[in-house]
Amino acid sequence: MSSQLLTGIGSLVTNDPAHGGPLGELRDAALVIEGGKIAWVGSRRAAPAADASTDCGDRAVIPGFVDSHSHLVFAGDRAEEFAARMSGTPYSAGGIRTTVAATRAAADEQLTANVARLVAEMRRQGTTTVEIKSGYGLTVGDEARSLAIASGFTDETTYLGAHVVAPEFADDPAGYVDLVTGPMLTAAAKHAKWVDVFVERGAFDADQARTILRAGQAAGLSARVHANQLGEGPGVQVACEVGAAAADHCTYLTDADVDALASAGVVAGLLPAIEFSTRSPYPDARRLLDAGVTIALATDCNPGSGYSSSMPFCIALAVREMHMTPAEALWSATAGGATALRRPDIGRLTIGARADLAVLDAPSYLHLAYRPGVPLVTRTFVAGREG
Repeated sequence: MSSQLLTGIGSLVTNDPAHGGPLGELRDAALVIEGGKIAWVGSRRAAPAADASTDCGDRAVIPGFVDSHSHLVFAGDRAEEFAARMSGTPYSAGGIRTTVAATRAAADEQLTANVARLVAEMRRQGTTTVEIKSGYGLTVGDEARSLAIASGFTDETTYLGAHVVAPEFADDPAGYVDLVTGPMLTAAAKHAKWVDVFVERGAFDADQARTILRAGQAAGLSARVHANQLGEGPGVQVACEVGAAAADHCTYLTDADVDALASAGVVAGLLPAIEFSTRSPYPDARRLLDAGVTIALATDCNPGSGYSSSMPFCIALAVREMHMTPAEALWSATAGGATALRRPDIGRLTIGARADLAVLDAPSYLHLAYRPGVPLVTRTFVAGREG
C-alpha cells in the first residue's frame, strides 16, 4: 500500500478541535495519505517519509466540501423562470412541475450525462461528497430510475417522491400520499439511503409529512426534511419529531423552531444560493449559532430555485448575507455537511478520515469569502485520488 506526503501546506484546516480554534488550523503543515485515508497530520518539519511527495507551495489545504442537499437528476432548465423572478415575479414551488415533465420525457442516458456534468462541475470546485435527491419523476418508474442513476455517483441518495403532488393526483393528494408510501417507496428504497418531504404550502402538510417520513423509516431509510422555506410552518417541528438528520432551508423560524432544532440535535441546512436566486430573505444563521444549532451549508443545486453548484459561492454568501464568520462558514460547508449526512468519516482531515481534500491557490481559507467568484480550487482529492 503506497503512501503520499503532501507537504509545504501554508495553512491546513483539519476541523479537529484538538489542534485548537474553530477549524483546528495548522500552519506550515503536512499530511500523509495511505489507503485512501489520512494516516498522519502535523508540522512539515516532523513529517514522516512516504512513497511519494508533493509540495503544495505554501497553499492552503481544506477538507473537501460536503454538499448535503442537491437535486441533480433532471432534464431541461428554467432560465425563463429565473428571468421572470428577476423582473419581479415572486418564487413559488409550482415551477417544479415544469421540470417533472421534462425529466419524465428524458432518456436514462440524458439524465445520467447531466448528473455526470454537474458532479464534475462540483468536483472542480472542491466538492468531494454530494447528496442527490429524486423528486422530478413523481411516478413509480421515474422515481426509481432517478435514484438508480443518482446511486451511480454517490452513496448519499434521497427519495423525494414527496416533492410536490404529481399532476395526475392534483384532485387526490391523499391518493398520491398512498402511492408515495406504497408502491413508489417499495421501488425506490433499494436505491436510497434517505427519505425527504417538502413541507410547505402547495406541497405537503404536517400530517402527510409524518406519514411519508415514518413509512420511509419503516422501510429502512433515514429522514431529512425540506422545512420553512416560503414561510413559517410545521416543517422544522416535524423534522424534530421524527428524528431527522437535517431540516433544510430554515428561512422562516419561530423561537420554538430554533429551540426544537437545538434540543433535538437536528442540523439546520442553510442554502443561501436559493435566497440569492429567488430574492428571498436569507436565513438568520447568527440566531441559530447563538442557540447552539449545528449548521450545514449546501448548494441545493437544481434547475429552478437555484442553479448553482458552487460551495465557495455559498460560503461567500453565508459570510456576506447571513453574518457567519469565514471560519463558521467553512466548517458548515465541510464538517457541518458531514454531520447532516451522519458521516464522521468525511468533512475533516484527521487520522482515519477519508482523504477528501481541496488545495486552494491561496495562502488561507479566508480567500474563499475574500475573493468571491474566483476559482481558487486547484486540486481536489477524493479518497486520496486526485480528480
